[in-house]
Amino acid sequence: MREISTSIDIQALPEQVWEVLVDFDGYKTWNPFIREGSGQATVGATLTLRMYPESGKPMTFRPKVLAAEPGRTLRWLGRLIIPGIFDGAHEFTLTATETGTHLVQRETFSGILVPFLGKTIAGTERNFVRLNEALKQRVES
Repeated sequence: MREISTSIDIQALPEQVWEVLVDFDGYKTWNPFIREGSGQATVGATLTLRMYPESGKPMTFRPKVLAAEPGRTLRWLGRLIIPGIFDGAHEFTLTATETGTHLVQRETFSGILVPFLGKTIAGTERNFVRLNEALKQRVES
């Protein structure tokens, strides 16, 4: 198992950040990493998300929403083909601060391919930073 985590402070209320974060169709207008999305942020729903990593080929995945607490937490689980090969539990956590919102984006990777995908996982962390910065810019503008 391996986890990556990034964070950013956003000068907006958690509810405002949440609104942009769960507007999957709107990703095409601001998100440099997940440029295409559809679905609903409701527990049990399946999302369709298309990632455009900084280096590498675009990839579509269909994660299942595990948690969706407006203004607080969005968590999904994505899998490569079948469970146990390469699974990613992705989470956004929003915490109110005196100046807005502290956002943490993390992913826990598990499965038999994790030891062999170190470069891919490191690249994903850089893409999380890009997403966080773009989200901050979008919400604050």
